[in-house]
Amino acid sequence: MTYTIQTHDAWGIVKVGDFQSLAEARQAFATLCADPWYRSDGTVRGVELVESRQDGEGQRLAWFAFQ
Repeated sequence: MTYTIQTHDAWGIVKVGDFQSLAEARQAFATLCADPWYRSDGTVRGVELVESRQDGEGQRLAWFAFQ
C-alpha cells in the first residue's frame, strides 16, 4: 500500500509524491501544510493525503485548505 500527497489549485490536481509508510506521508503532509510558500502563494487551494488501493481507487485520509 502506498500513500500519495496531492495539491489542488485552479488548474487541477498535482501529485507531490508517493510514500511507502503512513508515518513518512503524514510528516510530509504536515510539512507542506506549514510551508510559508504554499500558505502565501494564493493559487494552491489545498493539500490532501490519499491512501492508494490495489483497485485503483484512493481514500482521502487528510485534507488541509489554504485560506
